[in-house]
Amino acid sequence: MTVEQISSVAGRPDAAVQTGRAPAADRPRISMTARRHRAFYMFTSPWIIGFLLLTIAPMAYALWLSFTTFDGISPHWRYVGLGNYRELVNDPVTWDALGRAGLFALTSVPLSIAAGLALAVLVNRPLKARGLFRTLLYLPAVVPPVGAGLAFKLLFDPNSGAANGVLTSFGIDAVGWLGDPYARYVLLMTVLWAAGNVMIISLAGLQDVPQELHEAARIDGASAWRTFRSITVPLLSPVLLFQTVTGMIASVQTIMPLLLAPLGDTSGITTVPQSNYFYMMHVFAQYFALGRYGYASALLWVLFVLILIVTGLIFKFTSGVVFYNVDPEAKK
Repeated sequence: MTVEQISSVAGRPDAAVQTGRAPAADRPRISMTARRHRAFYMFTSPWIIGFLLLTIAPMAYALWLSFTTFDGISPHWRYVGLGNYRELVNDPVTWDALGRAGLFALTSVPLSIAAGLALAVLVNRPLKARGLFRTLLYLPAVVPPVGAGLAFKLLFDPNSGAANGVLTSFGIDAVGWLGDPYARYVLLMTVLWAAGNVMIISLAGLQDVPQELHEAARIDGASAWRTFRSITVPLLSPVLLFQTVTGMIASVQTIMPLLLAPLGDTSGITTVPQSNYFYMMHVFAQYFALGRYGYASALLWVLFVLILIVTGLIFKFTSGVVFYNVDPEAKK
């Protein structure tokens, strides 16, 4: 008689029953896929929790505010439904500010991408002290926007700025850089000054381009410009698409004009030049100068929807010109 039979006859539970655990053969086995899924959610749970608490919850709260007249302080508020959105549609100041923001995006994004790509091509060449040049060109990108805005404000100050100092040394009259119509150019220079961030991303894309294609083009007699236009740019198209989308989103949300505004009114709103009164400046004014939290929240949600629409259009119209260099084996 076996040990199991003796244990059964004696009425004594075996070791598996004593420990309360099923035999290993009877336990449900967790597949490798399920283990990977469990590990994935365990490692990403801090981000998921933070995303829900710090992004989704504030967005839902702002959506609720957009249907009210809440001012941030008074307990007396009322539900107005789509009243804020109707006012937004009929407000010419809102659409003028949105138009300026869109025009700034159409100007600054292509220029910053072109400047960053040109710098990336320059520092990708076998130059002496290439690492030093890369560091120096990238340093402005790590300067906080507040510091950059204040630095440019001091540089282009109409009374004591270095820009007017250079002009007056050549006998040229001083220019009111921080007022209309020059303020938009100062803001554009601030954006281009920090093109090192675009340069680093473009440089990473350039180093991923197969050199065999360049060598084949040189053997076929293609010029440097033709190689760059026909080989480098198509292979960089995913990087350029990424920079276009992220640059567009960042440019329409710029708040830098407030930092570049000349000293004056402590609210910081009326001193902003008209050419730099962008959409986010209008939102800032509604929130902090006028205390219209409901209307400002409606402005933000309209901007969110417009960004989604524009991003979708960018992906739609660039789907035929973006080349993704994917290994055919990776698709299987």
